[in-house]
Amino acid sequence: MPKPTKGARLGGSPAHERLILANLATDLFRHGRIRTTVAKAKRLRPVAERLITKAKKGDIHNRRQVLAVVKDKGVVHHLFTEIATTFAERPGGYTRITKVGARKGDNAPMAVIELVAEPLSGVTTRRVEAPAAAAAPAPAAEEAPVEESTAEESEAPAAEVEETKAEETPAAEAEAKKDEA
Repeated sequence: MPKPTKGARLGGSPAHERLILANLATDLFRHGRIRTTVAKAKRLRPVAERLITKAKKGDIHNRRQVLAVVKDKGVVHHLFTEIATTFAERPGGYTRITKVGARKGDNAPMAVIELVAEPLSGVTTRRVEAPAAAAAPAPAAEEAPVEESTAEESEAPAAEVEETKAEETPAAEAEAKKDEA
């Protein structure tokens, strides 16, 4: 059973809060973004993301569960056909909350909650071992940390080149001293 949230309800009673969140979710799916108070936006985010996850599954059982919350069949159709297909590759994080300042009348903190429109970035992190460290095990190479991002992969060959230049530099200096003498 879900644990009830602490503090005062948005509408006064649990039933009224469910209605408020259902109407906010309906408007969010209809318009793509809505302007509301920060408290309502924070309470709406998990509800909306759960509904989008159900829409991504797309079967009749999940459609009926979404229809229990969102009463407008047109909005549910839009959610299942268009919104769910745009978020098919995204594992979560379908909404974004941006604070926009205070409301003029009562100074309530306001926010815009919107559906994320940007495609999911293909940033991956993985462990990469330097080939020089694997070929010649040395005490200094064992203490070096393992690199963990694709951006550092492009820097790794440059670092190896600098290491080889540093190794060649004493030999080159020795030859230069012999030539001078």
